[in-house]
Order: sequence, then C-alpha cells, then structure tokens
Amino acid sequence: MKVLRTIAELRQELSLKRQAIRSSASVVGLVPTMGFLHQGHASLMQAARQQSDIVVLSIFVNPIQFGPNEDFDSYPRDEARDVETARSQGVDIVFIPSVEEMYPQATQTTVSVSKLTERLCGASRPGHFDGVTTVVSKLFNIVQPQRAFFGMKDAQQVAVIQQMVNDLNMPVEIVPCPIVREEDGLALSSRNVYLSAEQRTQALVLSKALRAAQEAADTGVATTAADIRRILREHIATSPLAVIDYAEIQAFPSLEPLTDQEEVQGRDDLLIALAVKFGKTRLIDNIRLQKSEVLSHV
Repeated sequence: MKVLRTIAELRQELSLKRQAIRSSASVVGLVPTMGFLHQGHASLMQAARQQSDIVVLSIFVNPIQFGPNEDFDSYPRDEARDVETARSQGVDIVFIPSVEEMYPQATQTTVSVSKLTERLCGASRPGHFDGVTTVVSKLFNIVQPQRAFFGMKDAQQVAVIQQMVNDLNMPVEIVPCPIVREEDGLALSSRNVYLSAEQRTQALVLSKALRAAQEAADTGVATTAADIRRILREHIATSPLAVIDYAEIQAFPSLEPLTDQEEVQGRDDLLIALAVKFGKTRLIDNIRLQKSEVLSHV
C-alpha cells in the first residue's frame, strides 16, 4: 500500500498500477473520506475492494465545506490509525493531501448543485454542499475512478453527488453503501467522539425515533407525512438534551418535501431524515421508508 501526498505522485502511481494490470477495463474505486476512520468507512473500503481492481482512499478534511463557526480546526484526526485501517482493508493507495496541495491558491471556481442543497442540512449549513461538490469533483478529476463509494448516513450528500454526476456527465458510478450502526443502534460517525457519556446515551433517541416512525408506517398507524413528523418529534422530545434541527420525511432522491396530508403508504421513494444537536455536536441519521430496510429492535 502506498501513502501519497501530492496529486502528481498519485497520478503517476495510478498510471503504473493500470499498466501493471494491463487491462483497459481496469476499475478504479475511490472512497473519499475526511479520516478518523470507523467501521462505517471500513464497510466502504470493503465494498470498493470487492468491486474494483485498484482501491484509492482519500483522507482530506476539506475546509471549504465547513462554515465559519463549525468544527474544522477541532475535527478529529488520527492519520497513523487511519493508515493502518486502510492497510487492513486491502486499500492500494491512500491519498492524504494538504490543504495547500488541494487549494494552492484562492478558489475561484466552485461546483454548485441547486434545489437539492436548499433543504435539510443545506438549509442550516449554507455553502456546505458547494464545498462538498467542489472537492468531490476535484477528487474525481484527480483520481478518475470508475466507481466512488459513499455512505448512506448522509443520504442528502449521496443525492447531491449523484445529481452532479448526472448533470455534468461524469464517467463515474456512485455506489451508495448502507449505514453501519453500533450494537445499540447509534449510527457510526467520526463526531460521536465529541459526545459525553450522557449525550451518547440520549443520542440513541435518533434510531429509536426512526424505528418508531417506520413501524407506524408499516402497521398503518401513520398514513400521512404529518403523522411521521409528529412521531419523530414526540420520540426525540423524550431526550432532554436533544435539540432538533430537522425531523423530516421527503421524496428520495429528489428530496422534494411532502405536504402534511400526503400519503406515505405504499411508497418506496421516501426518506425519513433527522439532524439533532446534543450540546455542540450535531448528528444526522436517516432511513429509507421501505420494508427492505429495517432497523432492528435494540
């Protein structure tokens, strides 16, 4: 496994690996991350290893997707552990560029997806998704992967990146991968380390609220979008430390909002999504409202 820090080194190594495979059909799989890797990231690397000839993991805490009062400086980092995790998952190349390598001068060009980015996290984090789509498009140009692997924990990000790829005719397949959870149901996130013991316990209300909404829809107790929103908020309200940013049900991947009276029964294109703060830590979670995705009882 090679650990590379410059774009030139990465391109040269990819060229050599492609030549070694001696196949014009060789598949490069990219796993873009901000590091501080956990089992959710490991699942992305595993999927990439299964579906690619060459696996590239990028580790880059991207400053332009953080707002002025967000946690860029304090975002958790552990490069040595990340490299060992990548090695254990069979990654071929770990790309760890500096900010100066990715942005050698003030950025004058950005990639922006409209509409999809105006809702959910985009509403409370203005400019965030412009930073995401800009850095991902840069990584796509640098690595030129045939496949890129993203976790569904940030379902909005998956939808936004897929829209960017479609609109700009980028020759890369976006591969969404399932959310990985702790045994008690909490979705894995690098930001979970910020939680105090009490916050960590109360954060379980996210998966419990999602499961309650899902069960209510499956059993017919909830038939409208208003029912789903009410159930989500009632469950989250049982956690005194939880401050709701949003608790929503929307069409997926269009992220079109549903009116309160809109029926949810019999639809498999719906996303229930949450963003909730515990102290300064903002956690997101979601579930597709379809029987093929079931949150187990924990």
